[in-house]
Amino acid sequence: MGAVLVTGAAGFIGSFVALRLLERGAAVVGLDNLNDYYDPRLKQDRLARLQPHAGFSFERVDLADRAAMQGVFARHRFDSIVHLAAQAGVRYSLTHPHAYVDSNLAGMVTVLEGARAQQVRHLVYASSSSVYGANTKLPFATTDPVDRPVSLYAATKRANELMAYVYATQFGLPATGLRLFTVYGPWGRPDMAAIRFTRAILAGEPIEVYNHGDMQRDFTYIDDIVEGVLRVHDRPPAGDADGVCHKVYNIGNHRAEPLLRFIEVLGQALGRQPEMKLMPLQAGDVKATFADTADLRREFQWAPSTSIEVGLPRLVGWYREYYGGPAQPR
Repeated sequence: MGAVLVTGAAGFIGSFVALRLLERGAAVVGLDNLNDYYDPRLKQDRLARLQPHAGFSFERVDLADRAAMQGVFARHRFDSIVHLAAQAGVRYSLTHPHAYVDSNLAGMVTVLEGARAQQVRHLVYASSSSVYGANTKLPFATTDPVDRPVSLYAATKRANELMAYVYATQFGLPATGLRLFTVYGPWGRPDMAAIRFTRAILAGEPIEVYNHGDMQRDFTYIDDIVEGVLRVHDRPPAGDADGVCHKVYNIGNHRAEPLLRFIEVLGQALGRQPEMKLMPLQAGDVKATFADTADLRREFQWAPSTSIEVGLPRLVGWYREYYGGPAQPR
């Protein structure tokens, strides 16, 4: 049996998925371009957790580099692929659109082409809750229309779902897309709210709270996400009524947490009173996210079990150990 290719292996979710696969005894090829969207040292330190495992090898490759990606598929034989690499960030897509075209569109095609050529058992890929865009019906369900994105990032993620569907239809490639909701935890991305808020609160700085705090997010702890990803990875989708082996699931906490409650619990974990600077809603942002995860629960017996009251203290403990207090992650 071949290895598992994990793209974005130096990323937040990718590094945890790769680690769990290695702990299960799988051979893992991690792929990442280690770009500087945020501090590459954090990415290197995540990789350092994987390097001691004999079954791990690393390819520093950009998804959009077709020749380099063809080389990866020539050097390795893959049983399955967990494709988590992407240019992340909703707001960044407003100012750096070409980064999203290169990584999320061209990069997806290189992964699909490699998967097709090797006839892999299963391709699991990351989509995003952002595909729901301007939808107002809560909770978000995979049967809802997703034709009103409010950012280019969201549009690329919806495009990924359609591209995978085409490859499942035309080439019989079993593929599953996971619409990830807001993920947080140790080793998290420094551009996301949980880490940004932690840094600011410890530094005694005000945190910027958008839409004057009237926001809700389906905050999902990293361990719950990884468990869901692996359960889906282990069972490729059966064909639908047309014989197409492609599925899309929401993967979230199935709970819309008020942002102000999230900030309150974070402040308690830090032992500090957060100072808030209330701001209007940002372009490309949405007021609420809330995942209907009934399909994933029913078909995979998966349910998240980590509340923010448990998860945020774990994040704070890691942050203090890693950054040594009020450090300044980029």
